[in-house]
Amino acid sequence: MEKVRIGVIGVGSLGVHHARIYSRLDGVELVGVCDINVKKANQIARKYRTQAFTRYKDLFGKVNGVSIVTPTNTHAEVGKAFLEQGVHILVEKPITKTLEDADELLKKARDKNLIIQVGHVERFNAGIRAIKSIINKPVFIECHRLSLFKKRSLDIGVVLDLMIHDIDIILDLVNSKVVKMDALGVKILTLHEDLANVRLQFENGTISNITASRVANKTMRKIRIFQEDAYISLDYEKQEAYIYRKAGSKITRKKIRIKKEESLLSELKAFVDCVKNNEKPLVSGEEAREALRMALEITKQINP
Repeated sequence: MEKVRIGVIGVGSLGVHHARIYSRLDGVELVGVCDINVKKANQIARKYRTQAFTRYKDLFGKVNGVSIVTPTNTHAEVGKAFLEQGVHILVEKPITKTLEDADELLKKARDKNLIIQVGHVERFNAGIRAIKSIINKPVFIECHRLSLFKKRSLDIGVVLDLMIHDIDIILDLVNSKVVKMDALGVKILTLHEDLANVRLQFENGTISNITASRVANKTMRKIRIFQEDAYISLDYEKQEAYIYRKAGSKITRKKIRIKKEESLLSELKAFVDCVKNNEKPLVSGEEAREALRMALEITKQINP
């Protein structure tokens, strides 16, 4: 079978891992990596035995699919350009900076019958996949996503940078309309909010509380889900989950079996399979647009 020809646009702190994984995937030819930083592009190309480019347009006609791992404000331009050329795209989250740009990308993909997959990587986390089948009508969901300060994604705030992961997960799990929102945020080291919290109330009665920080002194990526018959706790980083149940006058704890795998590896394998088989991705452009819409509403409430 002919190999899927892939390119990676942007090989910064995350894009380099896209290049690493594609270079090792069966059935994939990493055609090239592209970055405006010539030294970086050449370094990554040598490491993964591929070609270096500094203009993404030089990959036109050479690839079936691309990962777009560039600053958010370039997603629309780069994504549209590749869709115009008949290339399937995996674009890092958030899908774009504005809803108008997202709508334009989605329309272009529909018109061209092409795939847009969006990099909400936690959907591919082995832990979330393991617990999803035992989640039943959650009453309360609590998320904490804390990170050390890194000089990346500074063109957006922490809501679009980090919190959007949890927004996407919760929208998928609850599958109900948000009817009330209370958000707050604080600028600490950048021009955008670096710490944020939001409380969401859904039409079906579920409440969620999400906290995100990119100026913490330690990392944490956890979700806790409370439902009538159980409480489920997942550590995304460790891919460890426990379920707590009431048994008479006691509470029991049981570790949930999880077959661990690097989440980005799962995500990129899924993208390649979608390109090969022309299948709908697990995280579609439409779902990513909804997560973006919610994130923008939260950001607007924080910065009226």
